[in-house]
Amino acid sequence: EIHHFHFLFFAKSSLCHLYDIGEKQSIPINMGSKREGTKRGRKPGRKSKSDMKAKLERSRQSARECRARKKLRYQYLEELVANREKAVFALHRELDQYRQWAKDIDEGKIPEGLLKLIEEEKIKKSENE
Repeated sequence: EIHHFHFLFFAKSSLCHLYDIGEKQSIPINMGSKREGTKRGRKPGRKSKSDMKAKLERSRQSARECRARKKLRYQYLEELVANREKAVFALHRELDQYRQWAKDIDEGKIPEGLLKLIEEEKIKKSENE
């Protein structure tokens, strides 16, 4: 024979309730006494004014240091961005120069800068050998 029990369990502090859904009644259950006066953690109202002042000053100092670190981080990032932007602009100029050279070559002209670049590469190659 199989019995099906349908209970809901409610707990608040050390007194719990089982609610029998079929019978629609609540059954109180004592889960044991809760220890009184043995709270864990920090106790409120135990600090002196000097402790609070010291904590407040440490907090202010920590905030100052945090702001200083943040300022340095932003300066570093701004410098990094500025350097990258300079590199991008330099690469754009170089690309424009190569496009102009390609256009000159298509028109049958020999670009002046290209001959200079070829000569420089020849000198570098001969120095490395």
